[in-house]
Amino acid sequence: MNAPVTPRTATLILVCGSIVVSLSLGIRHTFGLFLQPMTQDLGWSREAFSFAIAIQNLVWGAGGPITGWLADRWGAGKVVFGGGVLYAAGVALMAYATTPFMFTVAAGLLVGLGLAATTFSVIYGAVGRAVAPEKRAMALALVGAAGSFGQFLLVPAGQQLISASGWLAALTGLAVAAALIAPLALGTAEKREDNARHAMAQSAAEALREAFGQRAFWLLTLGYFVCGFQVVFIGAHLPSYVLDKGLTANVGMLALALIGLFNIFGTYGFGMLGGRLSKKNLLAGLYLTRSIVIAVFLLAPLSPASVAVFAAAMGLLWLGTVPLTNGLVAQIFGVRYLAMLSGFVFFSHQVGSFLGVWLGGLLFDKTGSYDIVWMICIALGVVAALINLPVDERPMARLAAQPAR
Repeated sequence: MNAPVTPRTATLILVCGSIVVSLSLGIRHTFGLFLQPMTQDLGWSREAFSFAIAIQNLVWGAGGPITGWLADRWGAGKVVFGGGVLYAAGVALMAYATTPFMFTVAAGLLVGLGLAATTFSVIYGAVGRAVAPEKRAMALALVGAAGSFGQFLLVPAGQQLISASGWLAALTGLAVAAALIAPLALGTAEKREDNARHAMAQSAAEALREAFGQRAFWLLTLGYFVCGFQVVFIGAHLPSYVLDKGLTANVGMLALALIGLFNIFGTYGFGMLGGRLSKKNLLAGLYLTRSIVIAVFLLAPLSPASVAVFAAAMGLLWLGTVPLTNGLVAQIFGVRYLAMLSGFVFFSHQVGSFLGVWLGGLLFDKTGSYDIVWMICIALGVVAALINLPVDERPMARLAAQPAR
């Protein structure tokens, strides 16, 4: 039997993977800050900008199962390296796009593929295989919290760059930051024998057939759709929403930064709770609470203070779904094909993301308001809470009969 991953190797994968996710998600969360300055300077509609970001989320989701399968088969390091190169190239091209089509290729296709290779599915797969089962909940929570820290750090930095030097220079600076992902990929490299430790008499195709035949897998997939719709609509359109209501750009920037800050605690907290309590019940409660928070925000008088409170509350609920959902996939189906299976579940998240960001721009252009999309967010949160309650959390029978490692 192959020797287990050493604590030093597991720590290196955890640290480098966390930094990769921090950079990848942090840069991605700044894109909402560019909506108004870019559309105003270039004469584009909000729908044109939103469509490019929507395509980004769709490509990100569609690429997830593929990059996850590649990482499961060949290790995360090579996949992360290629993703970092694509990500940096896409952000750089965003800065110099002169047409909505070119912007869609850059922000949608290239950045979307880069995100698919440098975020949760690939990194969670590597970390999930590297750490002991009893430490997995904490490790996944740390990776999720790192992504939130990137948002907290880079959103204010992005706004500062836009204010001081303009959106063109800001995007160029973010492209340089994205290029740092490539060398960090070395720290996420897995040895082939590390993957072999989790091998079983099951092929990737058999793993997919098994998962697709389970009701729990489809319920998790449908619930994740709602998460994507809500968070990407808010992340892309909240800065413009507060500007439209007469508040300043700094209020929108602060809101995104607060979401990132409180998401550090929320993601880590939900991840840790998932190691002790029912993950499906935590997911249901999280989705229902999101709907309540959005409803209260819309009913309360709008002010910088109410925006800050809303952002803090949403931050606590923002990506807590990620360690819980991925943790359930690992718990039910095992970790051998965790990146691939998580990629399929995440694709649903990104279909929701596509619709959330695109409908936000489309319905605003048609109605002059975001009200309809806010109502959809509330209704979907209730639906997601109900969807997660019937999930069967028990491991598959073949796992129950095996040792923990």
